[in-house]
Amino acid sequence: MSAGRNGKPYSGGDYHAPWWLPGGDLQTIYPRMMAGQYPISYRRERWETPDGDFIDLDIVDANHDSAKLLVLFHGLEGSSQSHYARSLLAFASRRGWRCVVVNFRGCSGAMNRLPRAYHSGDSAEIDWILRRLKARDPRSEIYAIGVSLGGNMLLKWLGETGSEAGAIVERAVAVSAPVDLAAAASVLDFGHRRLIYTRRFLRSLKRKMLAKISQHGLNIDPAEILTCLTFRQIDDLYTAPIHGFKDADDYWTRSSSKPWLKHIQIPTLMINARNDPFLPASALPRDGEVSDSVTLDFPDFGGHVGFVSGNFPGRLDWLPKKILHFFIA
Repeated sequence: MSAGRNGKPYSGGDYHAPWWLPGGDLQTIYPRMMAGQYPISYRRERWETPDGDFIDLDIVDANHDSAKLLVLFHGLEGSSQSHYARSLLAFASRRGWRCVVVNFRGCSGAMNRLPRAYHSGDSAEIDWILRRLKARDPRSEIYAIGVSLGGNMLLKWLGETGSEAGAIVERAVAVSAPVDLAAAASVLDFGHRRLIYTRRFLRSLKRKMLAKISQHGLNIDPAEILTCLTFRQIDDLYTAPIHGFKDADDYWTRSSSKPWLKHIQIPTLMINARNDPFLPASALPRDGEVSDSVTLDFPDFGGHVGFVSGNFPGRLDWLPKKILHFFIA
């Protein structure tokens, strides 16, 4: 059964993890090493933002005549070079889609100008990017994808704009979105996940934050940044106050997309593995917590933006097929 234009229930086949890649952690970590299997050539555009900053967009012009435009928003400290971006755009561009990856502020390889960067609830950034893409080429049929942090941002925007989103975006997909940020922090800030995942993210974030403290003379002690071991600590100290929130709890509460899922009015597919190490399965939304326009696809396995398929060394084609199938249904 496929979805019509009104976003009725959709089934595109179940995901089955390969026998040789067991567990949510391996299913999350291994795909990152597969990015090189998907060569992609980008053309970069730099956009000035309304507040005097800039973002870089990486574009694949597979078919200039195509009206179909795929727009991808990446995850925390990701970019157009992330494995999911490369595999998805390689798949879509071969089928004639025009594609854009939005590199969030500071994620394109160039430090952005302002003390602020990007954050999990920045739906205003999503709004002006999608509106600008639509305005400069009104014939475009925009299909939006948000991955992880980008998925939470996109879902929040879809809920906030409601039916108005339909004038800009045809359909949307969110992959491995941490729709409940407090619940995500509750698993990422403790035990082996803090050592495997959070430490890696914080290493990259700390480097950027220290540079901004030095560049802008911020009233934040660099030594305190260096001692942060959890998302709660780094969000309390830097992310929340820099982006206008009281503290980590305020940031997580106001930025989580879960409360907005009931207000989404365009066909939207949510894909989350139940063994995603970034979000406990208990925090995933239930049917009664989303609108009729939202389809929930929560396979038992797949990890966080993993979904490897096939015999060793595997392929990253299940997710691209699933997404494009939903888009053209």
